[in-house]
Amino acid sequence: MTETTRPDPAAWMSDGRTAPPRLAAGTGGTVVRPDRVPGAGEPTAVRPGPGPGAADTGARRRWRRRGTVVTGCSVLLAAGVAGHGLLPRLPGRLSSLAETLLPWSALTVPLLVAVALLRRAPVALLVPAVAWLTVFGGTLVDKSSPGGDLTVVSHNVNQANPDPAGTAWSLLAAGSDVLALEELSPATAPAYERALADAYPYHFQQGTVGLWSVHPLRDARAVPIMPWTRAMRATVDAPGGRLAVCVAHLPSVRVGLSGFTARARDEALDLLVAEVRAEPERRVVVMGDLNGSTDDRALRPLTDRLVSAQTEAGAGFGFTWPARLPAVRIDQILLGGVRAASAWTLPATASDHLPVAARIVLPLEPGP
Repeated sequence: MTETTRPDPAAWMSDGRTAPPRLAAGTGGTVVRPDRVPGAGEPTAVRPGPGPGAADTGARRRWRRRGTVVTGCSVLLAAGVAGHGLLPRLPGRLSSLAETLLPWSALTVPLLVAVALLRRAPVALLVPAVAWLTVFGGTLVDKSSPGGDLTVVSHNVNQANPDPAGTAWSLLAAGSDVLALEELSPATAPAYERALADAYPYHFQQGTVGLWSVHPLRDARAVPIMPWTRAMRATVDAPGGRLAVCVAHLPSVRVGLSGFTARARDEALDLLVAEVRAEPERRVVVMGDLNGSTDDRALRPLTDRLVSAQTEAGAGFGFTWPARLPAVRIDQILLGGVRAASAWTLPATASDHLPVAARIVLPLEPGP
């Protein structure tokens, strides 16, 4: 049995330091620290601990892993923004919801940039910002130009509008040639008719939608997109030639446990698209509350045929809802066979939507 040297009180020096270690008897030179007494049966040799650089190496590895995660998130965000149209359909129509809110992905860019600077990840710093600016940078530029032959305005006036007459007077200030209103009700429609009668001698209303014009209207009729009338079309005999105008209010959408409840909207949209395809006039304007943004893939059957006036000649996103703090643009003016010279939103009324306006150019009609 190996004899272990035990600490000797005399080994403590007067200044509190420990005396040099002694060799244990019979151990063949094994060093025993006087401040550590091994128990019975324990080895007497001291094992070396980790080197001073081990902790730093582990920290650097964790830092690199976190930087990789940030870079991965940045790349995924950039791919989602730049290639959102190529992403598969998500259950519950969540793809439509994501695309409707796509402009707000800009809010995540500063966060990722800040983290990228902290983690020294240059890819994470550049990729999301470049992707967002590539997709939406042009939207921020003012693309309006002077001129135009016709001013059109569309407004969801809100059926519960507490001041329809005041709303009508606000719309009159825009001086439009053609005015489309959605969400009219039996209680509010007469107030709009009275307030707009002098400025617009031509008027057609059906169900919850109506059209007022300074130029003659003909072939006005309801468009069946729902069991009750929420769409109509008419031909405007403008000085520059005939123009087909369609006013529509697609069903509302909601976000619930089952996802983005847009089935009714999409079904009504299909009927509206069929009407546009069958339209005999070459020049077409579709106005109204479509309850979807032009980025929403569900609206592609319409936006593939028609051009957004705001996209073509507006400045910024032109958000329209909710009126107090607009977050999305669901009120649209879409053009076919004509082009927009300018597009903008009008000041808020007593409605929960902002009105939208556009000045359009009517190209010369081909001769017989």
